[in-house]
Amino acid sequence: MNKLVVGGLVVAALGFTTACQKKVKLDTDMKKASYAIGQQIGGNLKQQNIDFDADALAQALKDASAGKNEMSKEDMQAAMMKLQEMAMKKQQEAADTNAKAGKDFLEKNKSAANVKTTASGLQYIVEKEGTGASPKKEDVVKVHYKGTLTNGEQFDSSYDRGQPAEFPVGGVIPGWTEALQLMKVGGKSKLFIPPELAYGPSGRPGIPPNSVLVFEVELIDIVKQQAAAKKTK
Repeated sequence: MNKLVVGGLVVAALGFTTACQKKVKLDTDMKKASYAIGQQIGGNLKQQNIDFDADALAQALKDASAGKNEMSKEDMQAAMMKLQEMAMKKQQEAADTNAKAGKDFLEKNKSAANVKTTASGLQYIVEKEGTGASPKKEDVVKVHYKGTLTNGEQFDSSYDRGQPAEFPVGGVIPGWTEALQLMKVGGKSKLFIPPELAYGPSGRPGIPPNSVLVFEVELIDIVKQQAAAKKTK
């Protein structure tokens, strides 16, 4: 049977939807801890875009704690398989819709002011021309960045974390690998990355399948592999 791991808790995913049975007053440490566990479970399911019924989930937790089960192992396995089928269908529908929307966005965006398009389909705007060297694929770079979907919804930001990120130029999505080698240290660019140069039909948590990704990138420094290796020792 498929399982979801939430923090240290393993939850058997049965097939649930959205609501709560009744409002519980969080007036004891046990209730607060239980609520925290529930938040982890619900958040994990939402992040994985899994539809669930909160009433059924709450009842299952209550029954399990009492040693009861309304379903046989065979029925639970069948329910899980059905859930997986529905999730795959939902993901495919979303991927098809996003692919078309992304293609339309990029087609329109390529004629916007200052947008350059490479042979791969990567689009970018140079917002500030750097004066330093350009990184190579084998280099490690230090960057600040913010990533959003085309609707402006943010999914990641090193600025919010208050610390630049360091990673190999060749160890990220193809759109980043290409774009970084077009930049110079001290430069800033805005990237419009097609799904085939990003996460494609699989997507990621917070990134729907076949999404065009928009990044604001500031190339702070190039850290050669040898220097990066010394730092980690």
